[in-house]
Amino acid sequence: MVSGQRAKRPRLMDFELDEQHSILRQSVRDFAHAEIAPNAQRWDREERFPAELVPKLASMGLLGIRIPEEYGGSGMDTLAYAICVEEIARVDGSMALTVASHNGLGTGHLLAFGSEPQKRKYLPAAASGRWLAAWALTEPGSGSDSAALQMTARRDGDGWLLNGAKAFITQGSVGGFCVVLARTDGSVAKQMGITAFVVEHGTPGFTASKHLLKLGCRSSDTAELAFENVHVADSQRVGEVGRGFGDTMRILDRGRISIGAMALGLGYGALEKATAYAKERRAFGRAIGEFQAIQFMLADAKTELDASALLVQRAAWLADRGEPHSQAAAMAKLFASEAATRACNMAVQVHGGYGYVREFDVERHLRDAKLCEIGEGTSEIQRMVIAKHVLAR
Repeated sequence: MVSGQRAKRPRLMDFELDEQHSILRQSVRDFAHAEIAPNAQRWDREERFPAELVPKLASMGLLGIRIPEEYGGSGMDTLAYAICVEEIARVDGSMALTVASHNGLGTGHLLAFGSEPQKRKYLPAAASGRWLAAWALTEPGSGSDSAALQMTARRDGDGWLLNGAKAFITQGSVGGFCVVLARTDGSVAKQMGITAFVVEHGTPGFTASKHLLKLGCRSSDTAELAFENVHVADSQRVGEVGRGFGDTMRILDRGRISIGAMALGLGYGALEKATAYAKERRAFGRAIGEFQAIQFMLADAKTELDASALLVQRAAWLADRGEPHSQAAAMAKLFASEAATRACNMAVQVHGGYGYVREFDVERHLRDAKLCEIGEGTSEIQRMVIAKHVLAR
């Protein structure tokens, strides 16, 4: 397991990671190349969640990255979390998404707002891989306008009765538990009437109704969920009644750092493959990397990805200091996701016809990268968040 001791935080403008974060990066990189890279193409082709990888992720401490050691986790900081996601994404966006969502959303919500009994029940199971975590906010009719959700939770004796549907839920059909957002009061402003609950799979009336087939991240489990008169005790409520939406926005702020890191890894992975191909592929009597047109493509991608890395690290640094990081996280996700899509598209172009076939990984990286412009807030939503902070000044 990767070390759980918190390293001394780097200063904001440090360009080199401290020793512990550097060791972590190399450890996760070695793991990803040994256990994930050889299988990623096959898992993508089969569109199957690789349950056999879960114990290996757990043994590396990658399912409890931010969970404190007292709950069986690794107790690492946000920068470490970003590093882990980035390194996995260099070889496979699907497994990076699995690690990011499990740590940042499902377990992250419980870690931040759960009761002590909830933490002791669910966090050790999440860190050990016995239960993967899901997080259910999005609905068929509410995506970017997340406060418009229609799922309801009404009082039922000493508990609650949940009814409704959720869409695009990562780990939706393979998770052991799910943190669900539901409307508990329709008489107040829509942002004020939402509450979170933790629901275990197997609870009567709770089903994964549809496994979704996707453009990319195909071996990450994505499902639609249905709740039909699902009864949960009040002890399953996470946080205060009516405070769920505000809590959700805080979860998304940190989650956007991980999606920025995922995009960064996908972009760097594609750049590495394009660079290697440009050195080997010959045309007109020389390696194509000697042509200025190819060099400029590689230079632009490298510049944008390195800038993305600094934005992601800055957002993680602010989060670890407990400072406001909503704008920084939005900027990191926005810039990194769009830079990654450009880098992956460039890698396909450099590969020419070979880039368009599944024998080469770059087409998979491009398909996976597109999700980063959509998930946990589209690029348009990120621009709205950033503009709101700019105008507030």
